[in-house]
Amino acid sequence: MFEKQTYIQRRKTLAEKIGSGVILLLGNDESPMNYADNGYHFRQDSTFLYYFGIDFPGLAAVIDVDNDRHVIFGNDYTIDDIVWMGPQPTISERATDGGIDHSLPIAELATMMHEALKQSRGVHYLPPYRSENKLKLQHLLFLHPDHIAQKSSLKLIRAVVSQREIKSAEEIVEIEKGVDLSVDMHVAAMQMARPGMTEAQVAARVYEIAHAANGEMSFPIIATINGQTLHNHYHGNVLKSGDLFLLDAGGEVESRYCGDLSSTFPVDTTFTAQQKLVYEMSLHAHQAAIDALALNAPFRNAHMAACRSITNSMKELGLMKGDTDAAVAAGAHALFMPCGTGHMMGLDVHDMENLGEVWVGYDGEPKSTQFGLKSLRLAKPLKAGYVFTIEPGIYFIPELMDKWQGEGKFTEFINWTEVQKFRNFGGIRNEEDYVMTENGARRLGTKMKPKTVAEVEAMRKY
Repeated sequence: MFEKQTYIQRRKTLAEKIGSGVILLLGNDESPMNYADNGYHFRQDSTFLYYFGIDFPGLAAVIDVDNDRHVIFGNDYTIDDIVWMGPQPTISERATDGGIDHSLPIAELATMMHEALKQSRGVHYLPPYRSENKLKLQHLLFLHPDHIAQKSSLKLIRAVVSQREIKSAEEIVEIEKGVDLSVDMHVAAMQMARPGMTEAQVAARVYEIAHAANGEMSFPIIATINGQTLHNHYHGNVLKSGDLFLLDAGGEVESRYCGDLSSTFPVDTTFTAQQKLVYEMSLHAHQAAIDALALNAPFRNAHMAACRSITNSMKELGLMKGDTDAAVAAGAHALFMPCGTGHMMGLDVHDMENLGEVWVGYDGEPKSTQFGLKSLRLAKPLKAGYVFTIEPGIYFIPELMDKWQGEGKFTEFINWTEVQKFRNFGGIRNEEDYVMTENGARRLGTKMKPKTVAEVEAMRKY
């Protein structure tokens, strides 16, 4: 937790933005894997954590804007709980740490919400992403399950986004811890991977680094020789000489702030000539995106710079042809980069994704429906305090190649015969984390993830 004044000020600002009514924020509960007492790792809701700082299951909170009253709801441990899980602070003590003077048993929450409804007071809540919280909202607010998401408060969504998107200096400190932990994870993977190992063995080493630092993974690890599959969580393949290995993994520190990095490296000690050529082309796109970053400039500029760089590189390889800008405008480049260049990051690895990309990444402006561009999670102008990733890549996806070639798509931009020669190449991406400042973008972390060919190959000596 930060100092209690941080949370007091955050809630004060939120209440001022909402103006009147009641703000209901639900924490997360324990989530059982296969029976009640065998639970998944507990992760508190990030917005609840942001405003209250209490990393404990089974809680809810109300900010009564009109009466300036803030209440935490939860149940203290019974002696039976203590026997199994040890002594814990009371709910009142946890509330006090977050700067809240009032706490009540969880059963009292329904009474307060029902009274607010009787008085026709506006109740603001966020769209739930967990089933148990949908059920709670159904009970607390007498809502039909089909209407819960659509009746969530857009005013609250926008207020939360406007606060959480600007990272304070103390938040940046925690995020940089997450980035440094992530660097350690990637360096360990680069140093240990060998032909004959399984993807699972490399993934296990990455997990070990995070857990040994009393951290967690900020998302399920991607550790694969099939880098052309963007979110590949299968770890059953054996590493072979000639393979490229793609690792996308981030560490989450005790404060729950996180990092998010990607690396691609050869399973052998060096890249092949072809791997090196495409790898350096991916780095050119990466740097093009970075060079396009500027205060108050749309992040979409960085994405389009990466797209143009990849198109030009594919033209150098003979895989694409024609006018670069026209090819990018048509979306032909998405054969090789069918994703976005980055996303916001903070307490969530895709920060506030549960609140909707159209609000987090677009300020309510409509997203593109074009293949590739529709996957861009962040497009709006970059304010000081925004934390985001840079992660363009180059991917050769056989199924996409075959589909588009079979449909006769983009023949004016794509040399299909040459493209098919790369169908078994795989995929490459590098990812780094940045913060926008008044003086421009700054790469986060005190440690540098190996990125150039020379830096990566130096890690691969065995």
